[in-house]
Amino acid sequence: MKKLKALLIILTIGISSVISFSFVDSYFEISKNLDIFATLFRELNIYYVDETQPGELMKDGIDAMLGTLDPYTNYIPESEIEDYRFMTTGQYGGIGSVIRKRDDYVIIAEPYENSPTTQAGLMAGDIILEVDGKSAEGKTTEEMSHILKGQPGTSVKIKIKRDDETVFEKTIIRQEIKIKDVPYYGMVDDSIGYIKLNGFTETASKELKEAFKDLKENHGMKSAVIDLRGNGGGLLREAVNIVNIFAEKGQKIVETKGRVKDWDRIHRAINTPLDLEMPITVLIGNGSASASEIVSGALQDIDRAVIIGRKSFGKGLVQQTKDLSYNAKLKLTVAKYYIPSGRCIQRIDYSNRNKNGGAEAIPDSLISTYKTNNGRVVKDGAGILPDIAVTRDKRSNISGSLLRKMLIFDFATQYRKTHDSIPAANEFTLTEKEFDGFVDFIKDKEYDYTTKTEKLLDDFEKSAEKEKYLDDVKKEYETLKKKVQHNKNEDLKTFRDEIKKLIENEICSRYYYQKGRIEYSLASDPDVLKAIEVLNDKKFYASVLDGSYKAPSKSDDDDEIEEE
Repeated sequence: MKKLKALLIILTIGISSVISFSFVDSYFEISKNLDIFATLFRELNIYYVDETQPGELMKDGIDAMLGTLDPYTNYIPESEIEDYRFMTTGQYGGIGSVIRKRDDYVIIAEPYENSPTTQAGLMAGDIILEVDGKSAEGKTTEEMSHILKGQPGTSVKIKIKRDDETVFEKTIIRQEIKIKDVPYYGMVDDSIGYIKLNGFTETASKELKEAFKDLKENHGMKSAVIDLRGNGGGLLREAVNIVNIFAEKGQKIVETKGRVKDWDRIHRAINTPLDLEMPITVLIGNGSASASEIVSGALQDIDRAVIIGRKSFGKGLVQQTKDLSYNAKLKLTVAKYYIPSGRCIQRIDYSNRNKNGGAEAIPDSLISTYKTNNGRVVKDGAGILPDIAVTRDKRSNISGSLLRKMLIFDFATQYRKTHDSIPAANEFTLTEKEFDGFVDFIKDKEYDYTTKTEKLLDDFEKSAEKEKYLDDVKKEYETLKKKVQHNKNEDLKTFRDEIKKLIENEICSRYYYQKGRIEYSLASDPDVLKAIEVLNDKKFYASVLDGSYKAPSKSDDDDEIEEE
């Protein structure tokens, strides 16, 4: 017994010594390098040949250091605290509008409904010439955003140019602007409700719960579509609260694991659920990340919802903010999260860099399989894979050019000035005469583009010329080039329906704002249509969740980034 006690004492001392030496070594390394950095920074700013900007140097140095870790570990100086507050609360003081750079000026791109911008009579397309007597020429959207934001109740005087001729001034009183997490909800058929969730700020679960209850109690909703496409995430607790709406009390929703043991936590449903039976589909896409993946992944793992769309982004990292000196903050990655099946859906491995310093996706050889409550196979390391994949048609070259050149935007601006009202967004359609008016509108406008086939032919010509083959195939090459050379008038006919929908969507936003955009798009949205089809087929819906449905093998296009 005495020998055993002596052995335990020796082991304890040994372990303590290792921990102590490890701590001392780590502390010494930190202290040494802080001292080196401080002396370097001092000497640089005193003796460098040109004038330095210490604040900018420090910001660049910090950003470069954090850039070696992951994209989500960021330094937030005091000057950017308002932007950080907006990310977590969805609130800011300002005039309430999306702005966009065009040529030398910033324009009003899309006012928010009932915002100071709309109350002042400003419209999409208005050019901001001056703010508080100072020229806005050359300002970036970021610079203009900072200028227009401010404490609610304060005023800002804006000089506006409209119609290439009309110039006027408006004094706008800033208000507290709250961007809704649920910008729209409604019925997509007699029994199916639709809820669009754009973010996970402090009010996300409250807004979604209210929308769900309203549709269920007042509109006859028997099944639901929850749209998380383009939702980049937000607060972890809001994701947990949203899953809790549809999951039993006590259900494990997400677990976090970090290097510091304080971050090893299990988050469970702690509230009474709102609905455990209603059929649910969740729409995801490549832009669905973080909290969106917790919600969709957890509902998939507990077999509570059918997931539809395309593979999600794959962000399984948890961030926390730490207060720094002078009101700055550090947002840093502290843990990884694991959804109920035990899988982590982080796609990029930032801890292991390639020889060029780049981070790469987790290789297929390291992807592991897990099982849902019903025994369905799911995988980690690649985002959330939908139960039912939906392929989206790629936008045509001509549509992309018309959007980039803002010609659809300009036509909608003109349309709004000549039409006081339009039918409801879900009923609005452009007449043939009005579409022909759009074709006339762009006749003298520049919107050229290169098709993929034309690009391949150009590459072929360069290669053939370099390898001395071009002369031998010159005649055939010229004939082929003429055949495939795009004709804008023909493309306007070929892609008429696609272009028409883009115009109608933009026009709807001028009368019904973001709600109008969403409501208009629902009737032709392939993901929504698939969700309606699935929910209306109870047998098929059940077969997906019990694992008897076997999805077809995915195509190569499933991994491509979609436009959302």
